[in-house]
This record gives sequence, structure tokens and C-alpha cells, in this order.
Amino acid sequence: MAPTATRTRQWLPYTAAVTAGLVVIAGAFVFVQQREAGNDCSTILQVNSSTEKAALLVDLAERYNRSDRSIEGGGCAQVHVSALNSGKATEALATGWTQTGLPQPQVWLPTSSLWTGQLRLLDDAAGRELQTPDHYPSIANSPLVIAMPQPKAELIRKRGSLSWGEILDLSGRDGWADFGKPEWGRFTFGKDNPNLSTSGLAATIATYYAAVQRANDLTRSDLAKPEVTQFVRRIEANVSHYSDDSVDLLRSLAEADLAGGAGSTDDMSAIVLQEELVDLYNTGALSPRQEGQERGRRPNVPLVAVHPREGTFNLDHPFVVLPSADKRQRAAAADFQKFLTEDAQQESFARLGFRDHERRASAELLASVGAEPSGGLTYFEPPAPEVVSAMLDGWRTLRKKANILIALDTSGSMEAKVGTRTRFQVAAAAAGKGLALLNTEDRVGLWSFSSETQQRPKSPYREEVPLGGFDQKRINSKIAGLRVEGGTALYATVRAAHRELLDRYDPQRINAIVVLTDGKNEYSKDNDLARLLAEVALDPQRPVKVFCIAFDRESDFATLDRIAKASSGKAFDATDPAKIDEAFVKLVSSF
Repeated sequence: MAPTATRTRQWLPYTAAVTAGLVVIAGAFVFVQQREAGNDCSTILQVNSSTEKAALLVDLAERYNRSDRSIEGGGCAQVHVSALNSGKATEALATGWTQTGLPQPQVWLPTSSLWTGQLRLLDDAAGRELQTPDHYPSIANSPLVIAMPQPKAELIRKRGSLSWGEILDLSGRDGWADFGKPEWGRFTFGKDNPNLSTSGLAATIATYYAAVQRANDLTRSDLAKPEVTQFVRRIEANVSHYSDDSVDLLRSLAEADLAGGAGSTDDMSAIVLQEELVDLYNTGALSPRQEGQERGRRPNVPLVAVHPREGTFNLDHPFVVLPSADKRQRAAAADFQKFLTEDAQQESFARLGFRDHERRASAELLASVGAEPSGGLTYFEPPAPEVVSAMLDGWRTLRKKANILIALDTSGSMEAKVGTRTRFQVAAAAAGKGLALLNTEDRVGLWSFSSETQQRPKSPYREEVPLGGFDQKRINSKIAGLRVEGGTALYATVRAAHRELLDRYDPQRINAIVVLTDGKNEYSKDNDLARLLAEVALDPQRPVKVFCIAFDRESDFATLDRIAKASSGKAFDATDPAKIDEAFVKLVSSF
């Protein structure tokens, strides 16, 4: 049964908003392999890959192009590879691809067949020919796991084989005290936003399967059962914060581990992600590295992949030939798919932590991430696309809610022009789009800041909308009425906002400060960065995270990044103003 138009629109804002920024960022994701084309190699095959395996696909395409292979019907082909996040590619394929700035693909290599199902829904709702009507062969696989620091994983495993629900529902009031480790504090976990990330989507599906205590045949009627929604809501309540990119999260963790300091995941006991990323983390691929090095140092504390008792979800990396391929391109695609599943190429996938195209794990992978259960892994059956769509609709209601204090820079530099608009107008428009993605049950407040002015003589910051029930119209109206003048009291504002959220701390919510600025600290009355970093440093018992968006080249992004990392938050670089919408979507995906 096709989804209603309303359901489809509810799912689209995340991907549609990101797609709008692709023209700007596409250049960073385009990989083309060049070789002189003779008359017998005139067939060009455009392949679009999900980003986590794109660099490998580039190398393999180069290897293919240098080979002496021939395709059915005679001659040979050249393979060109571009890359795009699977969720973004789904939306791009559904809207004609033209906004991406990337070559139109004839082959699509998403992370999971979950996305081919969602594209099928979008095509059906629009009355178009289905681009992905079939099931597709895998070129590699990676199961979803619960990754935990080794000491915590070993302690968990002493209790025997636990289910998804038992592991993710461990927090309670006592947290690690139940395990004799009260100094470890709460049990919380991190996961990606399911609207943007395949790991996040798969983790959400696994949570629903755990709720119904089955490994197959999940239905839309299951999603509506009170006991199921209560289970999912309870699990989501243990999320420390959502991430737009688990690779960034792991890079921050590796950097902190090797520096011997507090990590960006200090308030997380576990992270739900694909097994491949655990291997990359443990082998130093995500650690800081010197120029010329392929990998950095291995972390001091490795992650261990914990496999829940009832099974897990597999990310199957399908090889999808699209209707845009002509006869010659289909022959080239068939040969390239065969090439990718041959032993030499499968060994390349294995070196990046993937299982092979038949789900087999190498001995090296299991030594890195931890042994799997004695009987092997049990896999959940993928739900029908309509069920996945309904799940995404429901997740916006069931996800953990947030306390968000927005601090908007209104200093005089915000009058500078960005094209035909001022910086402030660009920021205000992006904020409006980002706010539209929040949950109506979130609590949101708004501060403005610059320095003392005639409008604000006693303080460099002012409460415009008190922290409370989310009222988007009121916030947008307040932003529209703000005046820009004065300097930038960045440190004083972050310090005061952090104290405000500690005073208004809600343990049932994600507590976060969002700082939107075009500059650097210009306030002589408070110029002590070291003290600020100490004050906003993450308290795992009462985490208040700072997220920053730097949206002009004059922004002190390095300092904003230090402030965000100290609190286990994140800084988003939108110093190219065209990226500010994308930055806001990623930021909102953290809540």
C-alpha cells in the first residue's frame, strides 16, 4: 500500500533541506578516474556510492579501468565514481538529481536496501516509474552493533547474552552502580539521526524489533501498540544526543583518547553503529595522523562490538542498476558488479572492516571488534518500506526531547552583506528553516547578544524568548525585530547561557546551547577562554552541550570548536554562507 502524500512530506524535510546545499559541497565528493578512451572503451558507467565506501570504490574503479576486461557485446567500459550520503541520494534520485551537481548515475551503491525501499515509496507517491523495484545483490555487508569501550563491554558480557532492550535500557537511576561501578555514572548511548543516517535508521528499526520481541514480520499495526511506543520512548530517553555523523563522533573520541583527556563521548556508555566503523576506530583509521600516514595510532581503549541476543540488522550495500542505464551500460554494470565480488576486491573491502558479499567476516575483523556469538549472528528481516516510513514518522514524536537555548549574534558586523542580504538576514532565514525541524514538544528559548548598547545598556546579552514550550512563530517574530549593533561578547554569553541551562536542567531531555555567530570574542570585560572552557566542560551527571555555527569567514571557528568539544557538543563550519542551511539541518539532527 502506497503511503499518503502527507506521510511522504513529513519524511522529506530533512533530506530536502540537505539536498539544497549539495551544489556547493558536491565538489568535495566527486571522484573521477581518467584513462584515454579508445574506440573500444567508449562506454562510460557513472556510479554513485555512499560516502563511507566511496574512497575504496574510487581505487577499485581505477583498478577496473586499468584491467583488460571486456563486457558482453564486445569492447570495454570506463567506470567513474561520485559519492553522496545514502539519504541525500535517495531524495536526489526522487527529484531528478539535477540539484546535486554530480553526474547522473546509472549505478547506485547505497549503504542499505532500506533506501531503495524509501525511493520506491517516493516514486510510487509521485506516480513515476519505479527506479528500484527489485532486490539487489550485495557487494559487502556490515551488521549493526552496540559499540562499547572495552572495560564496559567486558563488564556487560559477564551478565551473559543480553537483548537489545536489556542493553539499551540499563540506565535507570542507578546506572553503572548496578554493576558495582558507580563512578561510571549513568548508562547512556549515542546514535545517529535516522532521517540522515543509515546507522541511525537501522538502530531505530532494531529498537522496534526488540520491542515486539520478533526478528521478522514487523507491521504498521505493531508500531501503534501502546507497549511498543512506550518501549521505544524509554530507549530513546537514554540517548545522550543524536549525531549527524557517527564518523565525526568517533574521530573526536579517538582524538580525546590519544590525548589522555576527557572524550567527546564521556557521557555515553555505548554507540549504536555499523561494525565496520568499530574496526576503523580500533585500527587507527579514525585517529589523528601525520601527513603521509594512512592511519594514526590505535586508541588506548578500543571499542568492542556487542551483539544483542535476539539478533541485529545488516547493512547490505546493494548494487543497484538504475533505469537510466542503456544496454551497453547495463553490460558494463554487470561486469563491474562481478569484478567487485571477486576475491582480490573483496579483500580490499575486508581491509576497511567490511564483511564479504556473502556476510562472512575475516579473522582479522573479529580479532579487532570482538568475537561473534558461538552460533553466528542472527539477522532481522528488513521491514516493508511502508513500515519504515511509518517508523520515521513516529520517531519524531518518540525521540528524546530537548531543552535548547539559542544565542543569536546581533553585533554590528551582522550588517555586512552576503550577496544581496545582510549576514543577519541570512542567519535569520537559516534559523527559521532549522527551527521548523524541531519537535513541538521541545522547549526552546532565544537570547540575543553583542555588547552593551543603548537597547541593552546593562548586559551584553538579553533574553528575548524565555526557555519554555516551543513557539516558532514567537521566536521568528522576535528574530525579525532584533537590531544589530555593538561588539561580540562571545565568552560572556556562552558562560551565562551555560549557567542558565544548569539552573534549568532537565534530566529527561537533551540540554543544549546553540550559538550562532559571525565573529570572534571582542569583549574586553570577559576575555578568559581558559576559564570558559573549564566552566563548560562536560559534567557526565548533568551534561549541557554547546553547539556552534560559524557562518562567516571572520568567525573564529577554531575557538568555537574548542568550546563545543569541551562540552561534548559540536561546531559546524558554515563559513561559506551557502552552507548555513545544511549546517542548521545537521545541528537540529543532534536533538
